[in-house]
Amino acid sequence: MEFLIFFIAAIILVFASVLVVVQRNPVHSALFLIAALCAQAILYLLLNATFLAVIQIIVYAGAIMVLFLFVIMLLNLKKDEFGPERRKAQSFFGILFAVLLLMELGLVVKIGLSKLTPADASLSFDFGGVQLVGKSLFTDYLFPFELTSVLLLVAMVGAIVLAKKKL
Repeated sequence: MEFLIFFIAAIILVFASVLVVVQRNPVHSALFLIAALCAQAILYLLLNATFLAVIQIIVYAGAIMVLFLFVIMLLNLKKDEFGPERRKAQSFFGILFAVLLLMELGLVVKIGLSKLTPADASLSFDFGGVQLVGKSLFTDYLFPFELTSVLLLVAMVGAIVLAKKKL
């Protein structure tokens, strides 16, 4: 049963992630990102990392996506501001690179499956727990954590400055 849930969640995650990139409407793209984040939370639940799954839903699919949607609505994009229509050469190269990417992905999966061995060590009891995540976040990954917060702040200020210039 877990195997079936994993594959359904993985397919939803891949499908929603692709749609995030190919959507022309930024609101639809943000909604597909929420679907991808929820599917990722299901994968965390399958790993018995309940804390990470709940944080994934509350923080990312909730708060961060509300912030993204607020910035998108603040920019007040018109229908013709989504970008020019695709040209034939651009579509050709897009399809070519998509095929190359799928070939590379197939090669990676083939190599990965050939080296797959049964896991000898199981996950620790506190995997994905509050204490382990907090300790790791504020010791090993403190710089990337702070860098991400500064990046989000700069993005918010930049979006507000861009929106103010239009008014």
